[in-house]
Amino acid sequence: MGLLDILLGRTKPVAPDLDRLFALPSAAVTLEVAAGFTPTGTGAVCFATVEGGAFTEANREVQALLDADTDRTGPPVELRRDDYGYSWLVSRRSPDQLSSLVNDLHAVNSAMEVNGFGPQLLCSVAGFRDEGGRRLGLVYLYKRGTFYPFAPLPGPGERRDNALELQIKAALAGELRIEQDLGRWFPIWGAPGL
Repeated sequence: MGLLDILLGRTKPVAPDLDRLFALPSAAVTLEVAAGFTPTGTGAVCFATVEGGAFTEANREVQALLDADTDRTGPPVELRRDDYGYSWLVSRRSPDQLSSLVNDLHAVNSAMEVNGFGPQLLCSVAGFRDEGGRRLGLVYLYKRGTFYPFAPLPGPGERRDNALELQIKAALAGELRIEQDLGRWFPIWGAPGL
């Protein structure tokens, strides 16, 4: 980054740090104590869909890797496409297997990177619920290396609980690298597990 970049306000993009995903299990403990949310056991990696044989083969390899896990308690890994044209590779575990779920998310992201599809990676999400049925996703932005909470509200329409999201942001500030630019807290409507 040069002097001209600094003067024009350009910043160097943050490199993804997938190891930050491993902070989720300890953040989950804080999340349960501070707000009563526990893991659902569902997580997913979202990526821009790419057509072609190389991408299809990489996707097959990732699914085979995760499906080979004999400790999996839920259904096999599933590939879904949402209404916006993005693909989600969904992993389901027992709610008490958050560490294994995080390993799955890390493995998917790593395999996509290794196969040259890092630019297509958008985010990863782990699902949580409280006793009242409120839903929450902790979203990892691949290209920013940061997390943010996403709390969709029940009922018709696409609405979110901004107050809860800010509460979770404050509770997890010491646990996760939280995205400070609230404009980047993109809604992930229809995300699997939320």
